[in-house]
Amino acid sequence: MPKPTAVLGDITTQHVDAIVNAANRAMRGGGGVDGAIHRAGGPAILDDCIARYPHGLATGDAGWTTAGALPAQWVIHVVGPNHAAGERDRALLVSCYRRALTVADRLGVRSIAFPLVSAGIYGWPKADAVDIAVTTIAGAATAVTEARVVAFDAATHELVADRIRRL
Repeated sequence: MPKPTAVLGDITTQHVDAIVNAANRAMRGGGGVDGAIHRAGGPAILDDCIARYPHGLATGDAGWTTAGALPAQWVIHVVGPNHAAGERDRALLVSCYRRALTVADRLGVRSIAFPLVSAGIYGWPKADAVDIAVTTIAGAATAVTEARVVAFDAATHELVADRIRRL
C-alpha cells in the first residue's frame, strides 16, 4: 500500500512510470488535465486512444496508452463521474483510482502521478475528491511504491497535504 505524496506542479512534467489522465468517455482529448496531457504528449496518445478504445470507456473505468512525448512511459486514462451533470455516485470516483492502480500493476508501474479526478470542470466537491484520492490510494493493495497526487494550485496542494497528514 503506497502512501501518497502531495506535489504542487504540472502533471505533464512528472518523471514517473505512468501519469493518470482524467479523460472523458469518448477518449478523444478534451479540456483541463485531459487537454494538457494530449497537448504535451502529442498525437501518439490520441492515435493510441482511437486504436485501443474505439468506443471509449465507461465512467469509473481505466485503460492505458503510450505517453507519447511525456516524461512517463504510459498514460492511464480514467473516466470520472461528472458531478455537475448529476453523476454523483461516489463509488464511481473511487473506482477510477482503484482501476488505475490495477492497470498500473498490469503494466509493472512502480511510480504514478494522479490528478484530482473529477474535481475540475466535472465539479466534484474538492474536499471530497481529495479524501477519495488519498484514502483510496493509501488503502490499495498494489505493487506501486510511489503515488503522487499532483495539484496545480497552492490551495489544492495544501488540501491534499493536510489529508495525507491525517492518514
